[in-house]
Amino acid sequence: MTMCTCDNGAAVNGGTRRGLLGAAAAAAAAGLLIGTPAAAAAAATSSGGSSSESDRFSLVLLGTNGGPPPIAARFGISTALIVNGKTYVIDCGRGAVSQYFRAGLDFTSLAGIFLTHLHSDHTVDYFSFPLLATTAGLTKPIPVYGPGPAGELSLVADAPGQIPGTAALTTLSNQAFAASTTFFLQEHLGVDPASLVDVHEIAQSIAGPVTVFEDENVRVSAILVVHGAAVPAYAYRFDTEYGSVTFSGDTAPTPNIPTLAAGSDILVHEAVDLAYFEAAGTPATLLDHLEKVHTDVSKLGGIAADADAGRLVVTHLSPGDPSLVSEAAWSKALRASAKASGYRGDVLLGADLMRIPILRK
Repeated sequence: MTMCTCDNGAAVNGGTRRGLLGAAAAAAAAGLLIGTPAAAAAAATSSGGSSSESDRFSLVLLGTNGGPPPIAARFGISTALIVNGKTYVIDCGRGAVSQYFRAGLDFTSLAGIFLTHLHSDHTVDYFSFPLLATTAGLTKPIPVYGPGPAGELSLVADAPGQIPGTAALTTLSNQAFAASTTFFLQEHLGVDPASLVDVHEIAQSIAGPVTVFEDENVRVSAILVVHGAAVPAYAYRFDTEYGSVTFSGDTAPTPNIPTLAAGSDILVHEAVDLAYFEAAGTPATLLDHLEKVHTDVSKLGGIAADADAGRLVVTHLSPGDPSLVSEAAWSKALRASAKASGYRGDVLLGADLMRIPILRK
């Protein structure tokens, strides 16, 4: 494992929004597509894009649940962006590796992992990628980008000292599985998982959008977002020859999202339904906390409009359990938000394994 700290200060220009011909083409005239995840998934995967077009530039929602508590209806938050046959994974929630393979992806296409912050629901399956790829025949380490140490002291009794950043998280995870790795190496099976990742910690001091990674397919920029005690937390923007996609990560409303996402073809944004939690009798202190660290569904249309995003894809749903907030209720709230803000782009309610081809005009 190698590690560096990234802060190159390169500003990112949003540019003008590229038009899309993607999922929901039939509803484009109306300017808004909101449906149940099943319906939206069907629309997203039946837009006329060929398999080769999908491999060229597409988005796959591996998991769409918000928060650590596991539910049966949705896997943990994780998204894959496919560009020219290479796969870039944003966050690694519960089941990310299994969903990655269920989506038809494989380790040899994995070209980068990007962690928005270090809450467990975004990182629990992170080290599973290198740990389970030791016999995959990878020819070079996978670039990994995430937060550095926050400078806070740990409150965990048997883990004193400063809380780890992405690099230390990787090292400690590798140590935790040292028995398994040693046994396999003794039997001449696989390699040290740490040799399969190249970890880069993003400097907490970044003042605006900065380029943190670039290869032949993507240029990735990051900006700080607001997520309570989880400092630092980042949003990411991926610019490609075909278009751009911005991922909010977990955040309260902040001007940094429209700044980073300006002109994006797709804005992938988290959502919380505060009305549900209020109606369910959630204590006022917890309601206040949720409002300060997440984005209420009613705000999403305005954020997408401010960013001039071509399409809004809503994921990290809280609550994600459809027995608490139905898909129809989410759709109704999204429709109201878009109408109130005047946002005229397409809106997709995320579902696990939804694949969204992003096609050039």
